[in-house]
Amino acid sequence: MGFVVELKPDEKIIVGQFVLTFRGAHRAKLHIEGDGPIMRESEVMKPEEAVTPAKRLYLLAQGMYLSGDLAKGQDAFFALARDIVAAAPSATPFIAAAGEHLLAGRMFKALRELKSLIAYEAELLSGPTSP
Repeated sequence: MGFVVELKPDEKIIVGQFVLTFRGAHRAKLHIEGDGPIMRESEVMKPEEAVTPAKRLYLLAQGMYLSGDLAKGQDAFFALARDIVAAAPSATPFIAAAGEHLLAGRMFKALRELKSLIAYEAELLSGPTSP
């Protein structure tokens, strides 16, 4: 089974340990077959962007996904996850779902759940809105 991705001109994608940049004037569809991590540039968290607990958690999961070594960062991931839940118990559903996906090896789903956690964290940090 393969993965189809449509790239815009100059868009980057990570395939395994490689960063590919599409150099063309128009969109292009790539069909990628095989096992290995694949991430669009827009999905990649850079270390300097990981400035909140949820973003640091995403960065940890991303590192496990891209390295292919899911066991390598699990201790750090779950330690930070516990800290987040202790500080914001309402984040538990996001953390639980992401952790479940991670332990089952469904890293792309775990990352998607962590994106939702990042959005939720932004809501919490912005505080209540005035009428």
